[in-house]
Amino acid sequence: MSRDTARRRAAVVGLGARARLFTQALAGPYADRFEPAGFCDLNSHRMAVHNAWLADAHPGRAPVPTYAAEDFDEMLRRERIDLVVVCTVDRTHDDYIVRALEAGCDVVTEKPMTTDADKARRILDAQRRTGREVRVAFNYRYNPVHSAVREVIASGEIGEVGSVHFEWLLDLRHGADYFRRWHRDKANSGGLMVHKSTHHFDLVNWWLGTRPETVYAQGDLFFYGDGAGRRRGLARDYDRAHGSPAADTDPFALHLADSPVLGALYLDAEAEDGYHRDQNVFGPGVTIEDDMAVLVRYATGATLTYHLTAYSPWEGYRIAFNGSEGRLELLVEESTWTRPRVVRTNGSEPVLHGAEVDDTAGRTELLLRRFWEEPREIEVATGEGGHGGGDVRMLEDLFGTRVPDPLHRAADAADGARSLVTGLAANRSFETGLPVRTRDLLEP
Repeated sequence: MSRDTARRRAAVVGLGARARLFTQALAGPYADRFEPAGFCDLNSHRMAVHNAWLADAHPGRAPVPTYAAEDFDEMLRRERIDLVVVCTVDRTHDDYIVRALEAGCDVVTEKPMTTDADKARRILDAQRRTGREVRVAFNYRYNPVHSAVREVIASGEIGEVGSVHFEWLLDLRHGADYFRRWHRDKANSGGLMVHKSTHHFDLVNWWLGTRPETVYAQGDLFFYGDGAGRRRGLARDYDRAHGSPAADTDPFALHLADSPVLGALYLDAEAEDGYHRDQNVFGPGVTIEDDMAVLVRYATGATLTYHLTAYSPWEGYRIAFNGSEGRLELLVEESTWTRPRVVRTNGSEPVLHGAEVDDTAGRTELLLRRFWEEPREIEVATGEGGHGGGDVRMLEDLFGTRVPDPLHRAADAADGARSLVTGLAANRSFETGLPVRTRDLLEP
């Protein structure tokens, strides 16, 4: 962070499942540098759950002070907060980021930084005006294999990059989860082009060292939602899974009571805010797409063909970079198949992603194909922890002692805006059927 003090006071706003990564880091390995000094959420029960988890992990420590969402500014003042970690619903990120900056705090925000161009401009203006720091938690930059890709491209081994082919697949466990929760409403999340693909668009920006200029896209709700569910005979007659007999025969249903984490954070918290984390993926109210194709031209002249599928039998991604001196190919199989009803487990994690499920985990292969040479596999050590080891490395960069990074993995507000604008332009192109110039939406 920009302020160099012995121990900084941190607050976390939005105490859902993802916030656990940050609360445990601040109170655990980085407790010598940070004091968790405030929790803020719409739901007091969720804050109490996080405090209980910290008490279990660190016996004897005092509970973190908790504040209702409407008391966010009071928390910043009363607790003398230096750093705010934003993990709220995507559409509210800008509000908390701007208020924290204006109160003199630095900010770490979950991706996406926000959900539309006006909100992105608000954040960029506030950051420039206040001089405070905004870091976007792009953990995929810290995955060792993604770092290796950047190193190979930067080394010139494949020459100048002319095109990128990028396919990302979400399996029937992970992909379906976006259609059970608040993400299913585009007003909350910006759709998967913003909430999910911002990760991927950021990687391409970072790998190539450039920015998008023109975007053309097509997308549809092909598999999930009530219409598709009825048409294919997949629909079941329930609104949410808990307490619904019809959900017992639905392999897409999430059973909150089976997960200690989800049960504590959501099922036990429903009485306070009425939020249902286990909605029917084939029920009404889904306004996001599940199958999306995007064509992007960058300032360097390179092009990207990108496809996101949220209903795949396996999870992972394929990426190929075509250069003036060769080609670089990456295959990541996070899961080779989807086990039916895998969510009905007593696991500690809310939703298991790909390689975290050992018996269905696949492989990672990075292959360099230079002109006139035999292909060469580049060996990369797999990382420990979530997102291929990216979470652990990102936390060290965010909260540990900063050291020079030749890969420039730290992402600021301008990076957040550049990653966002591709998804925003894709959403606009879905609506109009026309190419969209990114500068007409946002130019960070």
